Amino acid sequence: MEIKQNHQVSVVIPAYNAQEYIARAIDSVLTQTRKADEIIIVDDGSTDNTAEQVKRFGDKVRYIYQENAGASVARNTGINAGKYEWIAFLDGDDEFSPDRIEKQIALLKRNPHLIWVTANFKNCLCKENRQGLAINFEKTKLGLGTKEYFDHYLQACLIPVFGHTDTMLIKKSAILETGGFFNGQKRHNDIDLWFRISYLYPQIGFVNEPLAIVHLDIPNSITQTHSKSLDYFVDFIDRHLDLSEKAGQIKYFHPLATYMIRSWIRSGLFDDRIFIIRELTNKYNHLLDNKFKRKVRMLTLFPSLTKFTLRLISKTLRLLRLSKSTSRRPN
Repeated sequence: MEIKQNHQVSVVIPAYNAQEYIARAIDSVLTQTRKADEIIIVDDGSTDNTAEQVKRFGDKVRYIYQENAGASVARNTGINAGKYEWIAFLDGDDEFSPDRIEKQIALLKRNPHLIWVTANFKNCLCKENRQGLAINFEKTKLGLGTKEYFDHYLQACLIPVFGHTDTMLIKKSAILETGGFFNGQKRHNDIDLWFRISYLYPQIGFVNEPLAIVHLDIPNSITQTHSKSLDYFVDFIDRHLDLSEKAGQIKYFHPLATYMIRSWIRSGLFDDRIFIIRELTNKYNHLLDNKFKRKVRMLTLFPSLTKFTLRLISKTLRLLRLSKSTSRRPN
């Protein structure tokens, strides 16, 4: 006899000095076409009027205060406090699309073997009146085929579909089983957990429509970080090479590790990381092809010149795109 799942949802919202935005985030949950069963706000030691803004909503939300400890600890606090089977996440300065919960639960009901689901989303530079779809619709459609889920999350990351925190809906038991968010982790604290979940539960549902709005122009966001440390990145990759091998998932993580290393190197060419790129290339020599390594060696012969030239090219291309868009006239 099949057990009926109610898919009751706890929405966890960590917030730090979010007085200007937290009401917008809460409203986006309260106005869902399928209501959340509870909304938990974890105030991570805010020093502004975040608490007062939250308390205006009365018993529509649960408010938890903790000393400032970072986004990972705040999310874990909310997860542990959650009463229900499913956990949805939202950052205090972002928004759900109106039908986010409804569409993801509908997918889970059609695919009851899944323990997690994510979705597309919009990136918004709203002060500049600019927003766009974060993940290429056609690529994800091709990757899904006739299904509503990817067979392996790590393969989906190569599209890339890493799954933004604002679009994740995950069974609480799976989060607890894999240890939750790592406390004190400066970067990738979200995908670190997603990787660990995928080693046990590789299949992940995906809604191709945007179900959240991620605001990119918010200062002092709880998830903002500027850490670009090589040591941190190496520790992250090495740990997951080890974890994926122990879980029998190394064949799926190897291509993703290569993808992430190449991406880190490419972005590092534009800033001061260029001076340590060769160190990273040498360490992961076995994961990088010879053609890519030759390009890296050439581009790091004169690192300051490369950094200046690439930045100049990037700036020129942005100006050309801006000029083209502002000169375009409606038909």
